[in-house]
Amino acid sequence: MGLTFKQKFNKKYKFPKDASHSLAEIAKLTGYKLKNIKKIFQKGKGAFFSAGPSRPNMTPSSWAYGRVYASVSPGSKSGKIDKDLLN
Repeated sequence: MGLTFKQKFNKKYKFPKDASHSLAEIAKLTGYKLKNIKKIFQKGKGAFFSAGPSRPNMTPSSWAYGRVYASVSPGSKSGKIDKDLLN
């Protein structure tokens, strides 16, 4: 299995593979506005709830962080979906 978007983020910014970051840290490191990172986070929470019980080992916040990490990763599907918030 390949690297997760979080692990790719950490590799790019030279953090330990499984290091966690606040939304503010992600915004600062990437140069995107915090308010837009927060919007992506909220969209991620909404996506978690709209999918129903198909994510048994995840919380709404962990799913939302995954969406944030994916959104700031070049070439990801989420990056394309949330592109309007990253411009």
